[in-house]
Amino acid sequence: MRPRVAVTVGDPRGIGPEVVAKALETPPADAQYVLIGPAANIRDIPAAEHLAVEPMQATYSPREAGEVVGRSVERAVTLALANEVDAIVTGPAEKRALHLAGYRYPGHTEWLADLAGGVDVAMMLTTRSLRVVLLTTHIPLADVPRAVTVERLLTVGRLTHQALESWWGIEDPRLAVCALNPHAGEGGAFGTEDLEVLEPAARELDAAGPLPADTVFVRALRGEFDAVLVPYHDVGMVAVKVSGFGTGVNVTLGLPFIRTAPDHGTAFDIAGKGMADPGSMREAIALATTLAGRAR
Repeated sequence: MRPRVAVTVGDPRGIGPEVVAKALETPPADAQYVLIGPAANIRDIPAAEHLAVEPMQATYSPREAGEVVGRSVERAVTLALANEVDAIVTGPAEKRALHLAGYRYPGHTEWLADLAGGVDVAMMLTTRSLRVVLLTTHIPLADVPRAVTVERLLTVGRLTHQALESWWGIEDPRLAVCALNPHAGEGGAFGTEDLEVLEPAARELDAAGPLPADTVFVRALRGEFDAVLVPYHDVGMVAVKVSGFGTGVNVTLGLPFIRTAPDHGTAFDIAGKGMADPGSMREAIALATTLAGRAR
């Protein structure tokens, strides 16, 4: 039986509806698709089923757009928790609009964790050649050293190990830990976090590292590691964007269901102009379907 995948089209003012429509002109994988979003945005997209969350209207204010995205995601999660879909793919949303509508989360990752009952989660970014998992996500850089703890690294490492085994089918996954400081701290000369926090956690996880950021991703791209655990947002995002710009996928680890998303935002500046590249959305839909098939 084909996997059943729910796809939310995201903010109706952005490129989400366009990239979903383009991606499903020729579906990237064999699945049953359930589209969730405003009627005007999903009615003409080929799919097995359409679930409208808002009556048809021409324009949306930021608060209205946030409410539409909120109801769409909540509907998708409800379907996933009831085992009525095997995976969900979420379209891009604007955080400001979500906050105006009362959804005050740093991002989808934290929001989905709450909807799933407060579970531990981690954000993975993946391309066809690289997987990185973030220890911290949308926080100021100045707060990162305090947030990178042994406990957090162990939690993220275990979530990553479990996902690589159960979703990707990788036996005995090979993990690496990216250092926080230049040259992995040079034995404490450039900061003690790598020596006192990352190294003991990496040892407990049987992971390589901490390894300097300027070499660990090169080694991962050469096939030495199945995933790299990185201490903060931008160091991981840069590696993913460089390794596969336009094809990256965001995967939430730790949820009781599979969730993927494209690695781009709403791109309001090109919305409605027919210019949006659907590559990342196609990859997100294809990966969700593949992972759902393995997880069955």
